[in-house]
Amino acid sequence: MTDTCAPSDGGRTSKRITIKGAVQGVGFRPHVFAVASRHGVDGWVRNNDSGVEIVAAAAVEQLDAFLIALHRSAPPASRITACCIEDHQEAVAAGFGIVESEPGLSPQAVMTPDLAICPQCLEELFDPNQRRYRYPFINCTHCGPRYSIQQGIPYDRPQTTMAGFGMCDRCADEYRDPANRRFHAQPIACPDCGPQLALWDRDGNTLASRDQAVVAAAEALGSGQVLALKGLGGFHLMVDARNEQAVLRLRERKRRSAKPFAVMFPSLTVLREYAEVSDLEALLLTGSAAPIVLLRKKEVCLLSPAVAPDMPSIGAMLPYTPLHALLMDALKCPLVATSGNRRDEPICFDEQQAVSRLRDIADLFLVHDRPIARPVDDSIVRVIGNQPVVLRRARGYAPYPVPLKSKPLLAVGGHLKSSVALSIGEQAVVSQHLGDLDNEPSMQAFEEAIDMLQQIYSVDPSKVVCDLHPDYVSTRFAESSGKPVIKVQHHHAHVASCMLEHQLAGPVCGLAWDGTGYGLDGTIWGGECLRATYDAFERVGHLRTFALPGGDQAAREPRRSALGLLYELFGEEACAQLPAFSASEQTILLKMLAQQIHTTRTSSMGRFFDAIAAILGIGQISTYEGQAAMQVEFAADGCSHEDDRGYSMPDGDWEPLIRAVLDDRQKVSRAIIAYSVHAALARCAVTWAERTGLSDVVLTGGCFQNALLLELTHAHLIRNGRTVYFQQHIPPNDGGLSLGQLAVAAALDND
Repeated sequence: MTDTCAPSDGGRTSKRITIKGAVQGVGFRPHVFAVASRHGVDGWVRNNDSGVEIVAAAAVEQLDAFLIALHRSAPPASRITACCIEDHQEAVAAGFGIVESEPGLSPQAVMTPDLAICPQCLEELFDPNQRRYRYPFINCTHCGPRYSIQQGIPYDRPQTTMAGFGMCDRCADEYRDPANRRFHAQPIACPDCGPQLALWDRDGNTLASRDQAVVAAAEALGSGQVLALKGLGGFHLMVDARNEQAVLRLRERKRRSAKPFAVMFPSLTVLREYAEVSDLEALLLTGSAAPIVLLRKKEVCLLSPAVAPDMPSIGAMLPYTPLHALLMDALKCPLVATSGNRRDEPICFDEQQAVSRLRDIADLFLVHDRPIARPVDDSIVRVIGNQPVVLRRARGYAPYPVPLKSKPLLAVGGHLKSSVALSIGEQAVVSQHLGDLDNEPSMQAFEEAIDMLQQIYSVDPSKVVCDLHPDYVSTRFAESSGKPVIKVQHHHAHVASCMLEHQLAGPVCGLAWDGTGYGLDGTIWGGECLRATYDAFERVGHLRTFALPGGDQAAREPRRSALGLLYELFGEEACAQLPAFSASEQTILLKMLAQQIHTTRTSSMGRFFDAIAAILGIGQISTYEGQAAMQVEFAADGCSHEDDRGYSMPDGDWEPLIRAVLDDRQKVSRAIIAYSVHAALARCAVTWAERTGLSDVVLTGGCFQNALLLELTHAHLIRNGRTVYFQQHIPPNDGGLSLGQLAVAAALDND
């Protein structure tokens, strides 16, 4: 990464250095200043449109040492993607300084994710001798808000929502002091000049302010009330996670009957009392991203059973803002910390909006007056095969870019777990998780995210990229944009997303297994083997199709998927194998199947898992997406390869497997059957990979959020001599579609 410096007069040389990547808002300029001071380098550093620009002058040996140190000791939250070094001809004054950002250029710099509170700020927060003692907006160059408050590039205070808070003299002195860890920390504030807290009732009346608001909020939580807390990127709804009645009350008010709640724990020590935590999981929980991490509950767990009904795991996180830390310190117990929204709506991020939308859910509102520029939900990570896999990409991860050379293009993703992406020069920027596009508030958040990306990066995309599905609202948005539209098949986008994350050139064998995706033949695909490059694909294999009576309704009723599958084998006798319907329901559904009324055909692996759940009697109706498939995965808990019944699925034909499962239902445990189904799918994956003749295999799609399926498939393919890639930083589910759409469109858009 270094470039040998040619000496100029007096043995000194001068270089202009441009560093690209996530280098704004992470303490990179103070880092450059400190390194330059240590090595006796003259010059200056500033933010510019693409990252950080440095002019450095010194002897050759000093400059070489300076450049090496810049990279080796870079701030932990920074990510350097490119370093360009050129000769600088102008005179350089003695000393080194941080100068004003370069104005007026088209911005391409990386926006930095929000960073969890660092250990130094946490210690200072609880030190009564410090002037920021118990101040809930304490931060420094190593932590605090970034993406959630940024309104423009470069990342400077006037381009954040902190612009309205003028620094007091003491904060200004710290900001200018190179020896202070708040040197050029843009969100710097203190109790005298920064944002403040208030506790509101349901009508927005102030009940307490400043530190008393935290104390009163903690008392309310301790008495079983529901608190709406304005955090970093939006609101949390919080209750005592040990209080069964409080958790049930939150479920009833939020109309969320079974989907697991995330839980915030006071510390890693306390968390270990409730769940198993590996070293890697602990590293994720305590890192600067501080996501929700899916963990295995301990056999004896004192959380309310209503937190994660019938689940062996919990989504756990630690306090990642000073406000959360203050609240957790006061209570010293785990709290449910679920997204502050009404069912199927996006997260609330404005206090007036929250009072309007959440007044029937929350009893009290703990708010503050620092505006949030955009909603940023909590990220979710699961460790699979000793690797972290991001399932929801938001706080702490978005909007880190992925390298991609392309003309300016906008990709609008799918319908569920929506995200949007923009190609800018040599990078693709993917938005935070936006949610499902099922209603007007969600669609508004989707359009605002698109506007935000285009405005911040001053880009007017030449074309819009979308899914093939004609009924997706994202597709209709693309078609109404007035710009040329590129449509990308759903599973091709999944495969391309994983290819781009790993910078694979292709071709690859792409196994794209999910719940639904519009196929080229008009059916619903989802259990696909594709021979793929970025600009084309061939469907090499797929799960044997079956009928879905009621179409989309089957996604909410696994029993319908099971009936459709069994009907292929037994006709009208299928109901005898599935005692899940009333007599009148049987009559209607069998007529639909016989006459193909409101019935679609699918090769969906997600619906296949649903069918298995219903056949085994562990999930007939789903209250949230993926519930039945998760139950099948967890049903196999504790089994190993010794329990494999050797079910067969030749070329994706599930008939031998289903007949074996039906025969085994009365002979062996559900756990063994569930494990054997996973193993059969892994063997099928090997067969398909062999057919492509390719060594590189990509595993993608929502089904590969299933740890058992991913681990078994990965192991079988490795033993078969394949090189296997799966998604880690970009979600394998539909949250990664927009990136894949960009990758395909960039390859196709050559005019």
